[in-house]
Amino acid sequence: MRFLITGTAGFIGFHLAKRLLADGHEVQGIDALTPYYDVELKKKRHAILAGSNRFTAHIAHLEDGELIAEIHAAAKPDVIVHLAAQAGVRYSLENPDAYVRSNVDGTFNLLEVMRPSPPKHFMFASTSSVYGANTSMPFRETDRADHPLTLYAATKKAGEVMAHSYSHLFAIPTTAFRFFTVYGPWGRPDMALFKFVDATLKGKPIDVYGEGRMSRDFTFIDDLVESIVRLVPVIPERGASTDATDTLSPAAPYRVVNIGGGAPIELTKFIDAIEAKLGRKAIRNLMPMQPGDVRDTFASADLLGKLTGYRPETKIEEGVGKFVDWYRQYFKV
Repeated sequence: MRFLITGTAGFIGFHLAKRLLADGHEVQGIDALTPYYDVELKKKRHAILAGSNRFTAHIAHLEDGELIAEIHAAAKPDVIVHLAAQAGVRYSLENPDAYVRSNVDGTFNLLEVMRPSPPKHFMFASTSSVYGANTSMPFRETDRADHPLTLYAATKKAGEVMAHSYSHLFAIPTTAFRFFTVYGPWGRPDMALFKFVDATLKGKPIDVYGEGRMSRDFTFIDDLVESIVRLVPVIPERGASTDATDTLSPAAPYRVVNIGGGAPIELTKFIDAIEAKLGRKAIRNLMPMQPGDVRDTFASADLLGKLTGYRPETKIEEGVGKFVDWYRQYFKV
């Protein structure tokens, strides 16, 4: 099939595009190569994808509606996977404008180009952060997600509800994913695993928020990609399900699906796994929780399992080990 993926120079977009190319599909990628983190890392991801003659890269901002429309018209995609976003919970406190431009305006532009010619399936990356102040564990897709604690989460929730309205009005089959703390090789330098490994190898302290008592439902990148690939043919149809656990909208061909392991790990145990792989101790600087942080995340993977027969399964020790192996090779340390 023909895929149009936004964010192909990003961590998740790179891995998904790589898998789809390996499976024989054609991939058109859109990425702005923004300097939120190391642009060279993004360029190297794109360079790997460019090794396939079925990959085409478009350097463009989603905020440029006219250019996005041109790319979409030429690509004629069967499936659109929207992964591009301004990421990062804490950075949204420092630069909120970037989140509104990319996550709201950019998503709106993408929805607009689909109006006259909807794809077979539109797939949109949301986040577990939309659960915000929800204290019911595990987080289920049928839970209310109306109390976001950061602008980042608010913009992703906005994307979900905008996508639902377009799905209803223009019959765009849509699946919104809620990702839970994705990690793995080629990961983002601003995320905990990358920062912890980097600092520990250099003998520098790591900031451990919530004094290490927070827990996260870590999801290994290969498990996430496998989940997305299996969801591609699971196209929502309005009113097609009577399962009480399903999130299929009564008004649109639209569904929300968690992608998470369903096995939260305390931050201290996560650091223990890093230390075991590196063979050295981290210098832990225990810090209080930061504004916008939630203490725990915990995904229900029941709906994902029912729809695809698959649940993320990589153990934290294996996933951390694969990241460290990549890091040592990439930085030659």
